[in-house]
Amino acid sequence: MGSVFLANGAPVQPIADVFTGTSTPSVLYGAALMFVAYTGYGRIATLGEEVAKPRETIPRAIISAMILIVLIYLAVSLTALQILGAEAFGETVDGEAAPLMVVAESLSLPFIGPVITFTAITAMLGVLLNLLLGLSRVMLGMARRQDLPHKLAVINRKNQSPTAAVWATGGIIALLVLSGDVVFTWSFSAFTVLIYYCITNLSALFMPEELSLYPRIIPVSGLFGCLFLAFWIEPAIWLPGLALILIGIVWHSVALKVRAVNV
Repeated sequence: MGSVFLANGAPVQPIADVFTGTSTPSVLYGAALMFVAYTGYGRIATLGEEVAKPRETIPRAIISAMILIVLIYLAVSLTALQILGAEAFGETVDGEAAPLMVVAESLSLPFIGPVITFTAITAMLGVLLNLLLGLSRVMLGMARRQDLPHKLAVINRKNQSPTAAVWATGGIIALLVLSGDVVFTWSFSAFTVLIYYCITNLSALFMPEELSLYPRIIPVSGLFGCLFLAFWIEPAIWLPGLALILIGIVWHSVALKVRAVNV
């Protein structure tokens, strides 16, 4: 494996290029899009109801996962840039083959193509499982608060899983996939995820001090950081996103009024 990562020597040039020839808007735009790639750690927190000692286990799992993920991403990206160069690697996005497959083929190693293909399929299945587990539990929590239809809060007695919420999550994911536009799907996901974490950080600010694990400066930084990055995505993406948020606020207000009348 070491020979693959250092196929063309140590990746000194890609690291040096980071500090030259880049503009602040492009870096912020890229950071907003790449935020999606790191959001898997949040799924760990949504499973808090289903793990032992969540107050200890979840922070350790998140920190460990983030360190490992950053190292893997750095190794893969620096290897790709060192082998193809930044310009050639950027051009692979518009090609017929996946970017990493182009990198793999340039190495001329036996069986590298099938290995990359199998790894990519496994990774995508992992992402799909991640989304199904995490987002279905978010739906479960919202349904319990009557922000979503109560049927989504029903727990299957056999497997203790919110089956209806899992199927609803799968349906939403399928609709996004069937849109056929990877750029739109990724950009829209980036905006909504950034807003999602804005709300998460805002919620942390209202937690009682005895329940908080970390100083309030952390959720404050997270709130403004996510909000700042969200609007570096194209207006064609965040304008419809804001419209959906407005619809959600109206829905929530109506649901509260209906709930008050029923009580």
